[in-house]
Amino acid sequence: MEPYRIKVVEPIPITTRDYRERRYAEGGYNQFNLTADDVTIDLLSDSGTGALSAEQQAAGMRGDETYAGARSFSRFRDVAEELTGYRYIFPVHQGRAAERILFNALLKPGQISISNTHFDTTRANVELAGGVVRDLPCPLAADLDSDEPFKGDIDLVALEAALSGPDDVGLVLMTITNNGGGGQPVSMANIEAASALCRRHGVPFILDAARFAENAWLVTQREEKYRGHSPRDVAKLAFRLADGCVASLKKDGIVHIGGLLGLNDEELAKRCELLLIATEGFRTYGGLSGRDLDMCAQGLMEVTDPLYLRERADATAYLAECAREAGVDSVTPTGVHAVYLNAGRLLPHIPPHRFTGHALASELYLAGGIRCAELGSLYLGEIDESGELITPAPFELVRLAIPRRVYTRSHLEYVAETLAGIAKNPEQVPGYRLTEAPAMLRPFRCRLEQVRDVVVTAGPTPAFRRSEPRRTTP
Repeated sequence: MEPYRIKVVEPIPITTRDYRERRYAEGGYNQFNLTADDVTIDLLSDSGTGALSAEQQAAGMRGDETYAGARSFSRFRDVAEELTGYRYIFPVHQGRAAERILFNALLKPGQISISNTHFDTTRANVELAGGVVRDLPCPLAADLDSDEPFKGDIDLVALEAALSGPDDVGLVLMTITNNGGGGQPVSMANIEAASALCRRHGVPFILDAARFAENAWLVTQREEKYRGHSPRDVAKLAFRLADGCVASLKKDGIVHIGGLLGLNDEELAKRCELLLIATEGFRTYGGLSGRDLDMCAQGLMEVTDPLYLRERADATAYLAECAREAGVDSVTPTGVHAVYLNAGRLLPHIPPHRFTGHALASELYLAGGIRCAELGSLYLGEIDESGELITPAPFELVRLAIPRRVYTRSHLEYVAETLAGIAKNPEQVPGYRLTEAPAMLRPFRCRLEQVRDVVVTAGPTPAFRRSEPRRTTP
């Protein structure tokens, strides 16, 4: 059961399909263009969407808004230092700010950033700093149905080859858990081995630690060496294997805004501090209010509670099981922060160039008011200037990200019931075509239209197939 009771409630919008069809068409069939009033169950992201605890609210009331050297910063720094062990702790307003500061201070033009998987904003920040991204997921990640426990690992053989080769590698970024790789965890053995390789070659090893507690929980459940360890102890060990971290605390800080940049290298920290002051705020507030810093500190203490982590993992596993019973497969084993639906398997009639993952995510909204995120060819595919797909993503996935301490089991059952309705007639789901395709951060800014592949006949046999826009009646 949930190890908490609900103290404040908020009504959620209940809308009709006609309303949703009209609003979605007005938004260019992009879920980022919907408003809160358009959405019944919001699984678009687990970032900054969680519910604050009573202790976090109380901590916020103690917030000190002094511009420099606030007591709130001291509390935040003490908690972050105890957890991570890093010498230099900088607060920022969210994780992508930490990425931007670190990459601009660390990467030289043309240098490579290696990761188990770069997420979209991380990739953009590397490229904006002049770097080049290279993803090296482990081979096990290619089997969506296997029960291998650590499919979020980096490919150590490929990593060693990259570090030993002629390419100029600026850093290795280990994302825990591997969000772009199906929310799969990274083993402590993999973190330790990657750390050793980086230190041997003199390359900075950085954690993208947005979901450090959830990764630590799965380590305690799946890695024999760490059974019986507390999630906090495992997290501490992981941080100390790295040279620093970037972290969005909107995930495992359980706050609505906040982030962390932690480092050990003094010279690098000085360069980052200059960028922080110039673009975010003074080093002791980093763009956050004092109350935000205090709530971040409290969240960093609460998030490693085994009872909280167990319930969160159980809720996600419950949704995955309900989805499977409804006829919709997901990436296994299930992680903690999200269920990744296998849209390609459910909708084989929609080819990648019609954005299979986006089609399923769209139908979830149209059928039930459920907003979620595509992680398929719209996000990861190579697309030309006209919006046509050149190289598809390896998989067509849909991420159902679960906000922390927000939805009950009945909400999750509603999601599964909506999926069951879609799975009864999957061939009715249309594909999509890009009408506006920005070169960078495409999922956030693109616009699309619905299309159906129509068989056109000339005589007794089909002559050719063409795609026609689907007309939506408001």
